[in-house]
Amino acid sequence: MKRSEINALMRDTAAFFRDHRFRLPPWAYWGPERWAQEPETRRFVRDRQMGWDITDYGGGDFARRGLILFCLRNGKQSDPDTVPYAEKIMVIREGQECPFHFHKVKLEDIIVRGGGDLVLELFHTTPNGALNRTAPVTVRTDGIPRTLAPGEPVTVRAGESITLDRGISHRFYGKVGTGKVLVGEVSQVNDDLADNFFDEPVGRFAEIDEDVPILWPLWSELPDD
Repeated sequence: MKRSEINALMRDTAAFFRDHRFRLPPWAYWGPERWAQEPETRRFVRDRQMGWDITDYGGGDFARRGLILFCLRNGKQSDPDTVPYAEKIMVIREGQECPFHFHKVKLEDIIVRGGGDLVLELFHTTPNGALNRTAPVTVRTDGIPRTLAPGEPVTVRAGESITLDRGISHRFYGKVGTGKVLVGEVSQVNDDLADNFFDEPVGRFAEIDEDVPILWPLWSELPDD
């Protein structure tokens, strides 16, 4: 992805959040110079993988397969003295896919906070991590149990949520014709480096062409000193 594209997506996403009266913490809008002046906060945020995260999964086609998220709070799976939960806010565009993946540690609720409809497809996983294409999947949407055929689409609308157990492989995308989706995630501690298991090889973090200066750094770009 080009840095100019990432910067434009950040500005558009910030406006979308404001339109839905969702506010990010002040450090969401710190540039590299301000981060350089805040080493303690920088270390805290980076160690917990908090902040901006924009990816095309290495495919070079963000509109088809990509994700914008901002991690607001998080602990560390390796440190029981940190908070045991995480919270994210995401934007999914119409027809834009987050590819199949599952977690071994994290159990999560996916919540549509506003905007369009979110469609999910779910599979159990086999012991070697492949999609189990024969076993039905039972999930809860706002506490109500639902049994789905493997891969059967389930639509989550504004105000609704779905709970995804560990080991449930899932992909999701914005329903075409309903607009961009404002998606929340509340979960156990999140670790995008060690607890994402994709059904196919992907690049979790985008390779960036630095054609313009950084507007607001991604969490993975914050210095770890």
